[in-house]
Amino acid sequence: MKIRVTIWNEFLHEQRAPEVKALYPSGIHGYLQSVLADCPDMEVRLADLSEPDCGLPEEVLAATDVLLWWGHMAHQQVSDTVVERVRARVLAGMGFLPLHSAHHSKPFRQIVGATGNLRWGREQRAIVWNLMPSHPIAAGIPSHFELFEEMYGEPFFIPPPDELIFATWFEDGNLLRGGATFRRGLGRIFYFHPGHESCRSFFDPHVQQIIKNGIRWAAPTRMGADIQDLCIHQKTPVVQNQ
Repeated sequence: MKIRVTIWNEFLHEQRAPEVKALYPSGIHGYLQSVLADCPDMEVRLADLSEPDCGLPEEVLAATDVLLWWGHMAHQQVSDTVVERVRARVLAGMGFLPLHSAHHSKPFRQIVGATGNLRWGREQRAIVWNLMPSHPIAAGIPSHFELFEEMYGEPFFIPPPDELIFATWFEDGNLLRGGATFRRGLGRIFYFHPGHESCRSFFDPHVQQIIKNGIRWAAPTRMGADIQDLCIHQKTPVVQNQ
């Protein structure tokens, strides 16, 4: 069975900023869909803020195994109803990959239970260090690679990660726990920091491979899917350990 991936994007910068539209004429979500086009184990759909239910009605999330989320300037426009819908699906086993400024998205903050606040600054040279080369998300990734990226730095207000796979050094001297996993209920979450709208990080082959690896890692297990189906059919909640 294929992994059913939904890529959610605000899709605002691409329509308002010519330099961003030049990078991503079909939107960041459209570009990421093209990146995943060579993955025969995945099928991809797109969703954005302008659609009814912010693009994430119950039927879309019910048919999603892994949700990628890119948000930046309109976090508060995502309805609390949609946020709770996403949180419930993650607890039931859906994978969740918040990218770049999605550390401040309402779903990420609600799911991990923290503000996601961090330091930030100008775009600059960055080195992403692979701290867990044996982890599935790090498969095929060298010990380090360089990007030109918006600076994100510590302190980063997140819970202690289950696994810290990547850390990034920025030329101004800041450090960031920039590739971290969390587990909530039956769901797996992987936060990965690259992807500022005016940078070219999503064009980097290492970033692309990490996203592909992250989707495969976060996809529900068969056991998780069975329990999730049982919950849906019985319409009763399952108590999750958080």
